[in-house]
Amino acid sequence: MLRRLFFTILLVPVTIWYSLKMLKVDPKTSTPAEYDRWGLAWGAAAVKLSGIRIEADMGEVDPEGHYVFIGNHQSNLDIPVLFKLLKGNRIRFVAKKSLFDIPLYGKALAHAGHICIDRGNRRAAMQSLNEAVETAKGGISPLIFPEGTRNTKLDELLEFKIGAMILALKAGLPVVPFVMTNTGRVMGKGDFIIDNRPVVRFKALPVIDPSRYTLKEREQFKNDLYAMMNEAYKELLAKG
Repeated sequence: MLRRLFFTILLVPVTIWYSLKMLKVDPKTSTPAEYDRWGLAWGAAAVKLSGIRIEADMGEVDPEGHYVFIGNHQSNLDIPVLFKLLKGNRIRFVAKKSLFDIPLYGKALAHAGHICIDRGNRRAAMQSLNEAVETAKGGISPLIFPEGTRNTKLDELLEFKIGAMILALKAGLPVVPFVMTNTGRVMGKGDFIIDNRPVVRFKALPVIDPSRYTLKEREQFKNDLYAMMNEAYKELLAKG
């Protein structure tokens, strides 16, 4: 219980501190390591504070590889866990606009190169996806949650949005689908106190060559990806 409270009390000041550090970095003159440093440090600190245990099957993912990552989303805790597990892949999140509206933290997100997407504005959302494609061409690995929101129905994945498929196909990078379980049990949507007893499990699925699909076949890509990820999610969920 003490650690559960400790995490809740300290996460906000820790996030503020790392956000201030991030804002001091000049992306034009910094090295990739310098530019990525504070986001990775924040993720590691948040995971340590939470006291969670993580079991990860990284499959065939190159720890320094350049990919588009597509995965399910249950919790705000997903973000630090993914920073920890994919620390060498230079990930940047495609995240909802409301996160970028948070004072200081939102400014740090934008400064770090994460991509804001306004799902309430179709034209702006498409522009954001195009920006994510350009970011990917600069050596960054975009990471997107195709469910579009945190899933509170933990027995299966939510229906996928098409934007993740468009990003993956336009970027032309190898696609790494992944599934995670139990972050929603540890810290679900709307929760402020964590339950760090469940083991957080992560599984990277086989890497997909995006040339298997054309942009016109994005709906088929979406359906195939959902079927594969949902099946893998249920198998991982069965491990407890």
